Amino acid sequence: MMENEVFIPKNELEKKLLAAWEGSLSGDEFMHELMVSEVFMPIEDDEVMPGVQRSAHAQPLVLEAEDGVKVLAVFTSPDRAKPFLKDYPQYGGGLLTEFKWVLEKMGAGHGVALNPGCEVGFDMEPEMLSQLS
Repeated sequence: MMENEVFIPKNELEKKLLAAWEGSLSGDEFMHELMVSEVFMPIEDDEVMPGVQRSAHAQPLVLEAEDGVKVLAVFTSPDRAKPFLKDYPQYGGGLLTEFKWVLEKMGAGHGVALNPGCEVGFDMEPEMLSQLS
C-alpha cells in the first residue's frame, strides 16, 4: 500500500481491523471477530493445466520473520493480497476459509501475518496463537 493511500474497509473484518488499529476496538474483541471471520490464504499455484492442480496438498505462503520464526501470510480479502503477491508470482491461487480453520491446520511454532505489506495489518506471534487454538 502506498503511503498516501487511505485504508478503506471493504468488508466487516476490515472494519473491525481498522477499529482495532485505531484503538476503538480492543485486541481481544478483534481476535474474537477474527476467529469467526473468513480470511484469504494464498496458495502456491503448481497447475499443469488451468483449474487442475497436481498436488492434493495446498502450499500456503510462509514467510520468515527477522527472528527466524515462520509466519503464515493471510489477508482480509483476495484484493488485499494482490499488491503483496506481485513479489510471489508462484502464489496465483488461494483459499477463502475461516481463520479458525487456518489455526487448526497450521503447525505449532508458526506466527501469522494478517495483511502483510499493508499499512493496516496485524502480526500474531506463535505464543499468542497457541493460546487461541
